Amino acid sequence: MNASKILQQLMQQASSGGAQAGQHNSHQRQGSQSSGLDVQGMLGGLARQLGMGGSQDRNSQGGGSGGLDMKSLLGGGAIGLLVGSKRGRSAGGSALKYAAIAGVGKLAWQAWQRSQAAKNDTVQQEAAQSSLEGEQVEALSGEMQERRSLELLQAMIMAARADGHIDEQERALITGQIDALGADQELHNWVQQQLNAPLDAQALADQADSPQAAREMYLISVAVTDDQNPMERAWLDQLASALNLSPDMAAELERQAQQAG
Repeated sequence: MNASKILQQLMQQASSGGAQAGQHNSHQRQGSQSSGLDVQGMLGGLARQLGMGGSQDRNSQGGGSGGLDMKSLLGGGAIGLLVGSKRGRSAGGSALKYAAIAGVGKLAWQAWQRSQAAKNDTVQQEAAQSSLEGEQVEALSGEMQERRSLELLQAMIMAARADGHIDEQERALITGQIDALGADQELHNWVQQQLNAPLDAQALADQADSPQAAREMYLISVAVTDDQNPMERAWLDQLASALNLSPDMAAELERQAQQAG
């Protein structure tokens, strides 16, 4: 699989998407009959752009196809669908969420450092412990990078499904957008499996390869979910418990995600 390539591109989409989401915030609050996005309209437009087949060329053509330019509106393809297309949720409020995804490893590490400082650990203690914590995703390479990328992709997909509102059309569009980023056939099949697998916080947590991985998985889940939604809040609580994150650490990771950028 080429999961690391796809995750890197999603993080790049998130990096550029945060600014675009902020720019469109005021437009999304005007001329709408509901407080959220016209999700069905955007999905229909994106479906026309993709031809439901995930062609990268068609996806890059934008308005010429007559469909909505989802990349412009939500900050880009798959990341926009995962973060911005929740029913009743404004994508304009997702700018910080995008920033959290773009810097997930650094932010998760900073959360750990702050937790150590709060415990009044010395610099020497922190240095000794850090070698046991695991590397940030951005610093990994090879097999470890691929493994961590799969962990984070799985966390994102499960978090996006936590409110139970991703229908078959949206699943097809998410798969198509990930295909458009260059997913190989094995990763394509894996994504489809993840979109249909039972939500299981413990099974997800069991994939974590290190304490740093666990923090990244939780933080990226926070970035995809809305903690004001009871079902999504419940998912985050289940995941924090399964990952063996203390309440203080979970709260610090949420703070990092909410103040990112």
